[in-house]
Amino acid sequence: MSDPVLQLTGVAKTYNKGLPNAVQVLQAIDLTVQPGEIVALVAPSGAGKSTLLHIAGLLDTPDAGSVRICGAEMVGESDRKRTGVRRSDVGFVYQFHHLLPEFTALENVMLPQLANGVPRAEAQTRAADLLCRVGVEARSEHRPAALSGGEQQRVALCRALANEPRLLLADEPTGNLDPETSAQVFATLMGLVRDTGLAAVIATHNMELAARMDRVLRMDKGVLTPA
Repeated sequence: MSDPVLQLTGVAKTYNKGLPNAVQVLQAIDLTVQPGEIVALVAPSGAGKSTLLHIAGLLDTPDAGSVRICGAEMVGESDRKRTGVRRSDVGFVYQFHHLLPEFTALENVMLPQLANGVPRAEAQTRAADLLCRVGVEARSEHRPAALSGGEQQRVALCRALANEPRLLLADEPTGNLDPETSAQVFATLMGLVRDTGLAAVIATHNMELAARMDRVLRMDKGVLTPA
């Protein structure tokens, strides 16, 4: 078996630590995700799934435990190192697309690449290819306000994959869409993950969608268990 893309060991997180109203959000979380594996994370609101995804994606730091991305320990690394790994190896998709409104769909997918030092012509070619793969190439010159919810989320998925990450983290990526559009976007997401062979952790409330992934984990009160 190849080395895991994501490996969390004993990860714990408490907010307001040391205060009377302290909340232990994560309790000794262990999670390993292999290349090409899609893991569903099912949790009620407030159970800690967003905190877990933020720690896995190096947007937050744990109080205890180890976070390894592609075999490299990230806990204790400098902000510069963590930012570099996050930019190159991790892609994020959120419930709300968070596209930059003043830029076109094509430009939104180009921006992460330009920030990573990719030449403009190369970034444009890759952005156009990704938009074509998710079926919104005809909308590439439109700004987000002119796109439907499903189109916006497809563009957000392309943006997350723009720098060819090894790990994709998605927090309720279809939660803001109607059932038909949700199914279409999810099918697109699954197809891209399968084609690229990256590792993915996808948080969802939709058990039907979760059942189509390789493994389903449930989080409740900061504890992660097989569903």
